[in-house]
Amino acid sequence: MNELISIIIPVYNEEKAIGTVIDEIKEVMGENKYEYELIIVDDGSTDKTREIILSKGEKIIKHFRRKGSGAARKTGIKTAKGNIIVMLDGDGTYSPGDIPLMLQLFPQCDQVIGERTSEKGRFVLFRKPTKWLIKKLASYLTGVKIPDLNSGLRAFKKDLMVKYLWAFPDGFSCVSTMTVAFLCNGYTVEWIPTEYRSRIGKSKFHPIKDTYNYILTVIKIVMYFNPLKIFLPLSFLLMALGIVKTLYDFFFVVGKMQMSDIVIILSSLLIAVFGFLADLIVVQGKARDYNSAGENK
Repeated sequence: MNELISIIIPVYNEEKAIGTVIDEIKEVMGENKYEYELIIVDDGSTDKTREIILSKGEKIIKHFRRKGSGAARKTGIKTAKGNIIVMLDGDGTYSPGDIPLMLQLFPQCDQVIGERTSEKGRFVLFRKPTKWLIKKLASYLTGVKIPDLNSGLRAFKKDLMVKYLWAFPDGFSCVSTMTVAFLCNGYTVEWIPTEYRSRIGKSKFHPIKDTYNYILTVIKIVMYFNPLKIFLPLSFLLMALGIVKTLYDFFFVVGKMQMSDIVIILSSLLIAVFGFLADLIVVQGKARDYNSAGENK
């Protein structure tokens, strides 16, 4: 691969790890003779992260206040000059040695994600079942089996990713959005096994708040791109509830349909109508994007 590769590292207070991560990237990219740029986005660090990066001879894009890891990733994507972007965390959890294998899958793939083979984060007993549940939810909503939803190691085509930056949150759930957005829009996403190492330094992950945001983000992104996956099951559930309640009321209670039965059934129909209207809006938006892309060729 002769084209420029942009490598983005978002960092916040990673003074203990960032020097090692930079050295590993330089070694791997040098051995494989890739032309690359290293984009380090400092999300308002208050420790010696900046000084260590500068001592390695690397430039920094600095947020003067902390905006979130998602905001740092978006800044890096907008700045990148290469159309193939590699993204990894600055805490030492991912091995840059996997980057060449990921790059081999382009241009056939649109996004390649590192599938973590172990869980080394904090709150393991909480994170494992929670991540499993979120993956199952995302897999159902996208119609694709997702081995790893929110891995911080991934490579993707910039020209495709920038189309969805508007939907990316500023927090940790940004990476989940990258996965779901590509799957919902029919792009080719592949996973490769990757070692997940113990992080260097203190984790910024908040188990309750960030888990809630992950779940909310998956639902929101599917609503943006495939709203019927949300509206229709809810409509069918309410319709079934309304029918069962109507039969119960008719045969065992008052011998007729009650007002509450009518409200439940009408609500289910209204939810279905809203779903189809939302789907129509999404389809029209995709058609406009398709036509605009054709006109620009």
